[in-house]
Formats: sequence, C-alpha cells, structure tokens
Amino acid sequence: MVRAGLTADRLAQAGAELADEVGFEQVTVSALARLFDVKVASLYSHLKNSHDLKTRIALLALEELADRGAAALAGRAGKDALKAFADVYRDYAREHPGRYAAAQLRLDPEAAAASAGGRHAQMTRAILRGYDLSEPDQTHAVRLLGSVFHGYVSLEMQGGFSHSAPDSQQSWSWSLDALDALLRNWPAP
Repeated sequence: MVRAGLTADRLAQAGAELADEVGFEQVTVSALARLFDVKVASLYSHLKNSHDLKTRIALLALEELADRGAAALAGRAGKDALKAFADVYRDYAREHPGRYAAAQLRLDPEAAAASAGGRHAQMTRAILRGYDLSEPDQTHAVRLLGSVFHGYVSLEMQGGFSHSAPDSQQSWSWSLDALDALLRNWPAP
C-alpha cells in the first residue's frame, strides 16, 4: 500500500530541502525514508533509486533557477541584465547550497531534454544579444559566463575568499564589470 501523501514531487521537494541541510551528496532514498518515517521499500513506488531522486532534485533546482532568472531579467538589458542574472545564481547558491549542487548534476539525455536547462541557455543568449555577438562567439561567451558564475560561486561557497581583502562582494562586482567590458569589446577572431 502506498503511503498517503507521498508523491514523487513531494519526495523531490523534501530531498531538495534535505540537500540544503546536509549536502546533496548525502541525500539518499534511505535518508528520505528516515525523514518520512517509512520503510525504504515504500518509496520505491515513487522513485526508481537514489539516482532518480537526485535527478528529480536537479530538475527542481534548474526549474527554480530558471524562474528566478526570468523574473530578474524582465525589463533589463546589457550590463544590468548581466548583473541581475549573475546575482540570481550567486544568491540561489547561498540560499540553497544543496540544490545549487544538484543543479550541476550531469543529466542523462532524456532528463536533460525535459529540464529547464534550455531556458537557462535561452536567457543567457538573450543577455548576449545586447552585446551584438554572432556565432560562434556567442557560444564561447555562454561558456565563459557559465564558467565565471559557477567558478566564482563554487570557490566562494568553499570559503576561498573569506580570509583576504577586498571582500568577496567587491570582487564579484569587479568580475561582472570586467565581463561586461569584455563582452562590449569582444576580440576579433
């Protein structure tokens, strides 16, 4: 018999909350079963395995990030859009470290196609239209932005900038200004 109230979506949400508390790598079907005070076997009517759970958490995180990104970009262009979009990633990682880690999960092709990953790429390309980049430069710029956003956020979350001056916020702002300058003055091939 299926436990009343348990659904795959509810388990993914609870898994995301657990990931924020204990870390994404620590989230398992067993940990979720303990959280709901049920037997592990009862969760397998909703989940295939721990990888399925982690994939669902990743999809949830990507959707949340895309929704925040869309809201942040509304009515913005150029440098203002670039900064707003970057801040979405940084703020989300600070608020939801486990979910942010989940958003980095390499998805299988079927899950990737169903994810909000495409929305992230579309929003990034929309920002880049304000910089008048054509292909393949636009693809290079998408990769550059993703690398800077994720790299900075990951280093910051691991405490990499906590013991030196200037403070991390100043460096973040400087980095975004530098990205804007680079995008406005993109090097010729």
